[in-house]
Amino acid sequence: MSSLDKLIKYFETFPGIGARQARRFAFHILTMKKEDVSEFSTLISSLQDTVVECQSCRRFFAQNGHQNLCRICSDETRDHTKLLIVERDSDIQSIERSGVYEGLYFVLGGTVPLLDSIEAKNLRGGSLKRTITERLSADLSEVILGFSINPDGENTARFIESVIADIPEAKSLTVSHLGRGLSTGSELEYADPETIKSALQNRH
Repeated sequence: MSSLDKLIKYFETFPGIGARQARRFAFHILTMKKEDVSEFSTLISSLQDTVVECQSCRRFFAQNGHQNLCRICSDETRDHTKLLIVERDSDIQSIERSGVYEGLYFVLGGTVPLLDSIEAKNLRGGSLKRTITERLSADLSEVILGFSINPDGENTARFIESVIADIPEAKSLTVSHLGRGLSTGSELEYADPETIKSALQNRH
């Protein structure tokens, strides 16, 4: 297998990227200037040394110094009574753009496909359970399930509800879902700020 074929195969493993897009990416790199390709390569190779996972919400952020918490989790002005659970890092960016949510987050790391319960083992269920337990001893009062409005998202919400049900102290915890400002089948990452704002304000 040539280096070009290997590169195409790598691109095909990216989320949401098919064979046609993978080939397009690979051939685009061939048209780039040599110095740009070198910079691109350096950025990729150094990424894991400069970007770390927040110990609280589990999203990735560019580390500045030796802090273990991202900008949102270390912000004392945020509403610590609310915890919004999302599928991936990009969902947080979409929600922050809406400007309506001021609580904290937790990135689950994926969804539980409706017909594949095995995937649940690859998610951060254990870490989420610890986070909720720790925050309950402080002032956490509401967990918001912020998943895409589709079968996998709804199945993931049921998975989270089962995780919370195993926490004895969680009886007084309110569990809410995003309102139907999001149309069925839509993904949170691609929703516009006004739609997300409506979904958060009308959660149930």
